[in-house]
Amino acid sequence: MASNTIGTDGVVLRDARTRYRKDQREENGAHGAYDAELRRSGGTPRAEVDVRREAAPADVAELLGDGSEVVVRARRMFDGDRLIQLVNTYIPVDVAQAAGVEQVDTGVGGIISRMREAGFDQGAEATEDVALRPATADEAAALGLQAGSSVLTINHVGRTADGRVVEVTQHVLSDGWKLRYSVPLA
Repeated sequence: MASNTIGTDGVVLRDARTRYRKDQREENGAHGAYDAELRRSGGTPRAEVDVRREAAPADVAELLGDGSEVVVRARRMFDGDRLIQLVNTYIPVDVAQAAGVEQVDTGVGGIISRMREAGFDQGAEATEDVALRPATADEAAALGLQAGSSVLTINHVGRTADGRVVEVTQHVLSDGWKLRYSVPLA
């Protein structure tokens, strides 16, 4: 079964082929993909979560097709005491309210499961753009990197069957990540 693993060298393999499937993100009562995959690999998942409302950043507003207020779920995600990623999720307010994801604990399966239950099913796939860019000063300080160091980013966009963007999640990864994807050949 594809899943994240943490090697003896501390490298986190993020296997995007199945990480968001319902059975994986809810495995053993996990509260989302990150929680499930870290537990599965023997890690100790922990997150510091701040939930607030604010105006969507320009790149997020463009994806949402709306520059209005969004619910932001800002997370610092750890394996034990080791901070391994910074994650901001942006959700339209009406979706967050209907799905009940404005609190810190979103329950088994996390926000994707709550959205599905509320009628905002993201279907069989999401789009993820991966980029390398210089860390901001705040990111470098949080991740223990030198100023100007490069960080790997993943911009995850979840859409409903009618094409509405209901989730934009921006991951900023620390050192020690390897990403795995499957791509169609035919």
